[in-house]
Amino acid sequence: MKKTYFISTLIWFVLLYACKTEKTKANIPPTFKNAYLGQTPPNLTPIPFAPGLISTEIYEYDGAFSKDMKAFYFIRRGEEHKKSAFYEYKYNETNGKWEKSEIASPWIGRPVISPDGQTMHLGDKYLKRTESGWSELQSLEPPTVSNDSMYIMRLSSSANGTYYFDTYKENDSTFPIHYSRLINGKHEAPTALPKAINTGTFLSHPFIAPDESYLLFDAEREDGFGDSDIYISFKQKNGTWGNSINLGDKINTNAWEASASITPDGKYLFFSRNVGTDDFENVDIFWVDATIIEALRPKDTNQ
Repeated sequence: MKKTYFISTLIWFVLLYACKTEKTKANIPPTFKNAYLGQTPPNLTPIPFAPGLISTEIYEYDGAFSKDMKAFYFIRRGEEHKKSAFYEYKYNETNGKWEKSEIASPWIGRPVISPDGQTMHLGDKYLKRTESGWSELQSLEPPTVSNDSMYIMRLSSSANGTYYFDTYKENDSTFPIHYSRLINGKHEAPTALPKAINTGTFLSHPFIAPDESYLLFDAEREDGFGDSDIYISFKQKNGTWGNSINLGDKINTNAWEASASITPDGKYLFFSRNVGTDDFENVDIFWVDATIIEALRPKDTNQ
C-alpha cells in the first residue's frame, strides 16, 4: 500500500514538473545574437521599437514576430510607395544580421501569427507555412466571412483554433468583435462577444491569448484618454469574460493607440500609436514589458 502511494506521488510530481518546465520553455526569450532586431528591451515604460529600422518619421503599424522570433513583419506607408506595403525583417543565421525585404504592395492585411506558427492571419486572408516559406495568399470561407459588406481588419486565433476578429463595416462605428470556434475541423458561424467587451465604438484589432485567458483590443469609450485606447478583458473561472480594463496612462494617451499583441515568447506587448498629427502621417510601433498584463489581472481570475 505504501509502495503504491509512493509511486503515485512520484508520478504526480514528475507530471507537475513537466508541466511547469513546458510552460517555462514557452516563455524563454530568444538567445541568438541580436534578438529583437538587436534592440535593448524596454521596461514598464513603452518606447518606439527599433527606431530608424522599424519606427521612423512615417507610418508603421501592426508588428508581429514569427514563432521562432527570427522574423518580424510590419506595415509601412509613405516610403517607396504612396500606399501601405508589407515588409519582413528576417534574421540571417550566417552573418547574424537582420535583413529587410518587401512582401507585398499594397499591403494585404494586418499580420497576426497563430500560436503554432503555421498560419499568418491577414484579416480575411491568410498564408500557410510551407517548407519553402509562406504559401500563396488564401481567403477565409463562409461562415467566418458572412457577407461582402463585412470587412475583417484583424483576426487572431487561439491555440485550439478559435478565431477572434473585428467586423468593420463602412460608415458604421459600432461594429462588434466576434469569435468563431473550430468544431470538427470547421469554423462555426460567428458570435458577437458580450457587452463586457463590445461596449463603445470602433471596436477593433483583437488579440487573443493562446490559452484564451485574456483578449486585447482597442475601442473609443467615454472612460478613455482621448482617441482609441487599448483594453483587456480576462476570462473568468466560470468561462465568462470580465469587464474590460483600460491599460492605463502608460500605454494610452489622448492620441490613437491600437493593435496590441504579445510576442510569442510572452515577454513584450507591442502596439501602434499615432505620434504625429490627426492626419496619421507618423504612426510608430511601440513595445513594453508584458508584465503590465499580470498587474491588471483580477485575483479571482487566476487558475
